[in-house]
This record gives sequence, structure tokens and C-alpha cells, in this order.
Amino acid sequence: MNDDSQILIARLLTHQTLRRDDKLVKRVLSDELFRAEIDARLLACGLKLLDNVYADHVTLALTRTIEPKIFGARDVWQNNNFGLARDGVALLVVLWAQIILPKRERQETHQHADDDQNDMFGTEKPLPRAEDASIGISYKALLSDFGDKLGKKTRMDMNLGTLAKLGFIERRADVILEGPLLDLMMDTDVLKERIINGALADVFKRAPARLVAVSDDPLPDADLADDLSADIGEQPDAGDADADDAASSDLPH
Repeated sequence: MNDDSQILIARLLTHQTLRRDDKLVKRVLSDELFRAEIDARLLACGLKLLDNVYADHVTLALTRTIEPKIFGARDVWQNNNFGLARDGVALLVVLWAQIILPKRERQETHQHADDDQNDMFGTEKPLPRAEDASIGISYKALLSDFGDKLGKKTRMDMNLGTLAKLGFIERRADVILEGPLLDLMMDTDVLKERIINGALADVFKRAPARLVAVSDDPLPDADLADDLSADIGEQPDAGDADADDAASSDLPH
């Protein structure tokens, strides 16, 4: 038994997230044999290590094969195990779209949050860390844009408090910032175009485009996609079931 793998898994289960610059996390991300051991031990419990280069943290999530036994154990398919209501999940998607997508664009062009956007040498810089590229959004602006659609001030404040406690966001005065989990909890490849060109097209000021499903996996329910589309003012799209899949299945556990 490898004590380091036992310690890393126990720490992830205890703390939920660990920073990428943690000694054991750096090892699991660079040592193939150590990663294989971690993956095998997690798989035996229906779990997987969740990480991406754009996030400063790693966490654990359910594997695809175990999801139906967890989320489908009740009469109604659960879209998360955090106790978030539909408007809470919709708010989470809005925050992800407004904070994470712009941050990733800056990271992909090697721009820090305070860099000159016209820096011609930006691509020669290393990929910025999330904390160096992420910019928060104004609470007042969020309330003005989405308050009426997400339960008004009282309900939105309650959901923001819950998301902060869960580690998805951080609050600093009037600014809502990225938390450790916000860039780990959704499948960006699946959701990005659906969010930008679909439910939040008006926010990103782009015309809605026809969206093509990227996954053939059947879904028991599409409530999240339907709710989000209705809340933001778009009609549900037949292909948006995949967005529900991505938004719910990769929520860390």
C-alpha cells in the first residue's frame, strides 16, 4: 500500500479541494504510476480525480458509471447532491458563464487580469494561474441583470450564500469571485457553445446559433436546461439535455 496515495485521497475527501501546487497534487499530476494508483483506488469506490489546467484546485467526482445509482436512486433524477434548488443551479450556471469563460479566454491568450489586452507578446508567457486571470463580477450588476429571473434579491442572496459555503464562489464586498470549485464542476467542452449561443446569448451579445448535441448518452431528465432556458428568456432547445448532463454529472462530490 502506498501511504502517499492513501494520504492524498483522505485529504481530498476531508477538504474537498486541494491546490494544484500542493506537493502530493503536483506528484499525482506528473507521476504516471502514482496517478494510475490513485485512479485505480478511486475507481474502486466509484470516484475519479477531477482537474483541469485552467483551475488552481483539484477535487473528486463520481464516475459516469456510478451516477445512475446515485442520482437516479429516487423517483426523480437528482441534478446535484448539494441540495441546490433549480434557481440555485441556474444561478451557478450564470456565474460560471460570466466568470469562468472570460477567465479561460484570458488564460488561452496568456493574459493576466491586469494585463494590457493588446500585449503582442502575451502568447509567449506561461499559462496564468486562475487567481491571476480571474476577474469577479459585481453583485449589483448580477442582481440588476438576473434578479427578477432568479427569485429576486432575497432568494438570490440565499443561493449566493449557499454557493459561497460550498466553495463555488467567494464574496468580497460587492464583488463575486471564483471559488475553488467553480472551474471544476462543469464540462466546458459540452456547455460553452450552448451557454454562449443559447441560454445566455443576450449576455454575451451574440446571436443564438443552432446547437448540435455532442453526446449520445440518454438523460433521465432535462429540468436544469429547461429551467435555465426559461429563466433567461430562451425557449428550451431539444439538444439542451446534454447541457443538463454536463452541469450535473461533473459536480464534485
